[in-house]
Amino acid sequence: MATTVLYMSMSVDGFIAGPNVRPDNGLGDRGERLHQWVFGEGPVAEPAQDQLSGVDREMWDEMLATRAVIAGRGTFEPAGGWDGDHHGGVPIFILSRHPAPAEFAGMPLVTYLADLDDLVQRARAAAGDGSILVHGAGLAQRLLAAGELDEIQLHVVPVLLGAGRPLFEGLEPEHIELEPLRSEQGAEALHVRYRVRRRPG
Repeated sequence: MATTVLYMSMSVDGFIAGPNVRPDNGLGDRGERLHQWVFGEGPVAEPAQDQLSGVDREMWDEMLATRAVIAGRGTFEPAGGWDGDHHGGVPIFILSRHPAPAEFAGMPLVTYLADLDDLVQRARAAAGDGSILVHGAGLAQRLLAAGELDEIQLHVVPVLLGAGRPLFEGLEPEHIELEPLRSEQGAEALHVRYRVRRRPG
């Protein structure tokens, strides 16, 4: 069965975006700092290919080897729907209570779904025995609550933002154990991966 994996860059103090996040400021003030390990100091659009080597390159290639993408509408739409193709022509499933707006409705790889269980099952079927890229903190929290988030891949950047959006903001007060799988230091970011331990049913 396919594995759902949240890939997320974050500051040492736990923020995934700076303060003042808006549709025209999606990473918040100075939030682009969290992605410089892969994009360099240019626009957050294309990786700085010549800067990626060693474990940083492995992380990037691993993310691009995922066979499906799931995201929330609030992540997908401000990003312009990734022009209809996040990577490699893999299917993209968007959790939304509303149908796709006209500008995204004609994207053949994109499916809007209102039901979380349906979204996860379709993504798992599409990915086969591969991995599914989970995009967005809000969706990750919903998957955690539903027992559908399998792994968390963090890219911890050596910066303290002091304010912004925390990764698990609004998480229900419950005890969730994580099993460490690996920890590798890149040129700058520390790449740490965990498996979510299932609570006894």
